[in-house]
Amino acid sequence: MKIIFWSLGKAHDRYVKEGIEMFTRRISHYFPVEWKLFPAAKNAENLSPEEIKKAEGISILNALQNNDVVVALDENGKQWNSLELANFIQQKANESSRNLIFLIGGAYGLDENVLRKCHFKWSLSKLVFPHQLVRIILAEQIYRACTILRNEKYHHS
Repeated sequence: MKIIFWSLGKAHDRYVKEGIEMFTRRISHYFPVEWKLFPAAKNAENLSPEEIKKAEGISILNALQNNDVVVALDENGKQWNSLELANFIQQKANESSRNLIFLIGGAYGLDENVLRKCHFKWSLSKLVFPHQLVRIILAEQIYRACTILRNEKYHHS
């Protein structure tokens, strides 16, 4: 199974780039892993939030493959603790899922058409975080889940 991080918006800011690269390298010891960054909607300054989400959604939907398992990071999603996340990843690996995609939406969230295609909606917290920071939190949590699955020392319960 391959773990893929999808995010809308600009490239990783310098303040998170090093952390993202570090956790991505660490995850690669457990699963193949990659990042795909989708550009923000063109002419966003002239579009409403709904039009922006729709434009971004088209890019995402066009990139999806039939067998992809997609987890949307969404403020209305279910909250998991680290063990629940690890169990979820293990379950998807056991099911021979080809691609497990974690999707971070744009500034206005994800279009309803995209959310309908997602298999799960996961909320990291009731707090709101900048999208750049969500990237590093997500990468660290996936790495943590991998160490839990291998019963390694990184996670302390």
